[in-house]
Amino acid sequence: MNNRFHISTIDENAAAAARRYGLGIEEADFCWAQRIDAELEENIAAAEEKTRGIGSLWFHAPFAEIAPCAIDPMVRALTEERYRQSIEIASRLGIKRIVIHGGYIPHVYFPEHYVSESIRFWKEFLKTAPGDITIALENVMEPGPEMLVGISEGVGDPRLGLCLDIGHANCGVSETPPLEWIAPMAKHLKHVHLHNNRGENDLHLPLGEGDIDCERIINEVLSSAPEATFTIENMDSADSVKWLIKKGFLNDRR
Repeated sequence: MNNRFHISTIDENAAAAARRYGLGIEEADFCWAQRIDAELEENIAAAEEKTRGIGSLWFHAPFAEIAPCAIDPMVRALTEERYRQSIEIASRLGIKRIVIHGGYIPHVYFPEHYVSESIRFWKEFLKTAPGDITIALENVMEPGPEMLVGISEGVGDPRLGLCLDIGHANCGVSETPPLEWIAPMAKHLKHVHLHNNRGENDLHLPLGEGDIDCERIINEVLSSAPEATFTIENMDSADSVKWLIKKGFLNDRR
């Protein structure tokens, strides 16, 4: 089951850990759009080196100041451009699965606007997207799973699913405990981001720290969404990998 778990490259040692334990990688270096606009070829070469020989890969798209439901047409156009760039870069890296933030901002977008405009954006975007791509929309500031589920169902394209970030579901504006996100999202769930916190700030703590019951959540995902994969999102994933081995989710292949 090791290749169902990935390590985000927010951990600078992700590649070494992935090779050591037989894990996948979520390439997150291009979350920062500056790495697309400056020294792109050098950055792609570095990402190729990290991901070379890794069997299971995800790509995390840029997220700052862009949103599929943006009110300003120029922001929507920039959003589309960044996602097209992400698909192109991911393709060059041999990656066909992309995580994208849903883009909801409380008190800026009405929930109904967020859902309807996101549906409109994704239906249009997917008309010219590769047929073999998978896009997983990630929760960040949504209070619960309902809006993202509504987007996925409204688009109705198997290429578009959801990514549950359990840390985001346990802090900020979330009004729904992390475990309670799973059942509504289950049939749309492609991927899960794993990290912990203490219910207030998005700390990206190791899985064994904080107040999220990570063991119960992983077991529930494995039961409810058996095709879903996972990414450890820590600046240093070593303690989380050890925790996953201890809990029996990973085999120590050293």
